[in-house]
Amino acid sequence: MDIRRARTVAELRAAEALFDGPARPEWSERFLAAPGHLMLIASVDGVPVGMVSGVEMSHPDKGTEMCLYELSVAEGHRRRGIGRALTLALAEEAAARGCYGMWVGVDTDNEAALATYGSAGALDEGLFTVRGWPLAAETP
Repeated sequence: MDIRRARTVAELRAAEALFDGPARPEWSERFLAAPGHLMLIASVDGVPVGMVSGVEMSHPDKGTEMCLYELSVAEGHRRRGIGRALTLALAEEAAARGCYGMWVGVDTDNEAALATYGSAGALDEGLFTVRGWPLAAETP
């Protein structure tokens, strides 16, 4: 397995089977151009089998932390340590960027995700709730 940072729209398009929908070129370009955005893609024999995306978040009184935005592993490659390896690779990149920590929001009934993050050293910080504001009609 090889884990590399995605740097081109073509790399994102090649991995779009790992996403919830198609990688739209304009959104892919925006993602890649944003300095605090990062996507790592795991490949086996040149075929993308997993991805993790992260977003740096900074605040004047807290510094910078990494949010693990999304993790996906192709169904035929699950339970082989790919998700854990991607999570650890993102944490390593976050540390190299000077982030003081990394966090992820995960549904409390997503046992596979909880197991993956736990195996990569994540600590349970308790329950929280999420509220959202749908601001744009431009959703896939």
